[in-house]
Amino acid sequence: MDPTSACNLHCTGCWAAEYGNKMNIVLDTLDSIIKQGKKLGTYMYIYSGGEPLVRKDDIIKLCEKHNDCAFLAFTNATLIDEKFADDMLRVKNFVPAISVEGFEEATDFRRGKGTYQAVIKAMKILRDKKLPFGVSCCYTSKNSEVIGSEEYFDDLVKKGAKFAWLFTYMPVGKDAVPELLATAEQRKFMYEQIRKFRSTKPIFTMDFWNDGEYVNGCIAGGRRYLHINANGDIEPCAFIHYSDSNIHKNTLLEAYKNPLFMQYRQNQPFNSNMLRPCPLLDNPQKLAYMVDKSGAKSTDMQNPEDVHDLTAKCVDVAEKWAPVADELWEKSGKCAMCQACVSVE
Repeated sequence: MDPTSACNLHCTGCWAAEYGNKMNIVLDTLDSIIKQGKKLGTYMYIYSGGEPLVRKDDIIKLCEKHNDCAFLAFTNATLIDEKFADDMLRVKNFVPAISVEGFEEATDFRRGKGTYQAVIKAMKILRDKKLPFGVSCCYTSKNSEVIGSEEYFDDLVKKGAKFAWLFTYMPVGKDAVPELLATAEQRKFMYEQIRKFRSTKPIFTMDFWNDGEYVNGCIAGGRRYLHINANGDIEPCAFIHYSDSNIHKNTLLEAYKNPLFMQYRQNQPFNSNMLRPCPLLDNPQKLAYMVDKSGAKSTDMQNPEDVHDLTAKCVDVAEKWAPVADELWEKSGKCAMCQACVSVE
């Protein structure tokens, strides 16, 4: 969930600014979401934004109140200081995933000059206090070779990162740059590198598209995960900005039962090849169908995006990834099992 749409940076390719920077979910509502979630068996909560640490005092209060839950935030880390690190050490149930795009030049190019050094300072504070932290990396057509390199992962380990969450660029929003979408060859490169590093590097990795085989495809739409933006819109995924429910009007349980999430439930998995899990990036016709069928609306406050315009940006990359993914899936030896696995679930 996004406690705020505000951010102290202006990163290229980030859609958060399109929501505006004035929206916040008040503390009582954040607390209510967690209470509702716990009744339904959910004990992990992830903050995104905006920059969630704009609300770090409230985040610590929620950690204190819900000490049976685990909390994580995707953060640019520029607001991590000694006091906040001491609060983390005290509550013991909050972990940051620090957003980086590579080394200094690439990070500062996207996030602004001086950002990389601020990140290094935050990592040192956390490391000195023996606090666990990880990184969040977005790989694109411009940086995949760096993000997936041995040099880069060795540097992350040296800096003290315990995990790395890998995302690929998604062309969401009016100002999206489809040219930044990773090519099929680059996505295959990331697939192979991450699997290699799992047996050679002391860091836990997850690639949110290429690891679909471990969770039987897409986890969004309430199957294992959902997203609530700073306006309260309950979305299937942080990258899918369509909704038919709002936390200010609907309970979580009502959102699960409403048409959009039920469309997800009825259509998952979106492909029998678990290396093609996404209804937008890998199977764009599926997302368009579900949004049309459910009557869900765009949640972009300033520039609502027609779902067919969005999915059109992904058709070419989906078609080029399909034969590569099918070859990898067959080589993995899992393709013969996939239908059985889906049936069991």
